[in-house]
Amino acid sequence: MPKSARSFFSRQEKAEIKQAILNAELDTSGEIRVHIENHCDGDVLERAAVIFEKLKMHDTDLRNGVLFYLAVQDKKFAIIGDKGINAAVPENFWDEIKENMKASFKNGKFTEGLVDAINSAGNHLKKHFPYHSDDINELSNEISFGS
Repeated sequence: MPKSARSFFSRQEKAEIKQAILNAELDTSGEIRVHIENHCDGDVLERAAVIFEKLKMHDTDLRNGVLFYLAVQDKKFAIIGDKGINAAVPENFWDEIKENMKASFKNGKFTEGLVDAINSAGNHLKKHFPYHSDDINELSNEISFGS
């Protein structure tokens, strides 16, 4: 039986993912979230957009939220950036990060692939949305889970 969304990553792996989010957000005003669920019926980008709205990621001041969405039992994933990010970066900005994640996932390196993607997103975000001394953490750094 495949692992469920909540048990897909071990406690240690979840801590590594959360730490990657914290580290990535140190140098940027951008906000990064990870959402994991079991299944994604239909288009993965459409489902990720629904989760993006549900998590209120569009409520950041600069519209600079990034969602890493994984449907673990269906082996689907997506990366979604908000309007502020998408207006500031080239059209295929997420493609390289997505391809690197895909290669890691194919090799069973799910934690490494996700952590590397978060780090890469953070590095890109700091160029367009640098950290300012009055920045606040607008979104939770906790991994969220669906059914």
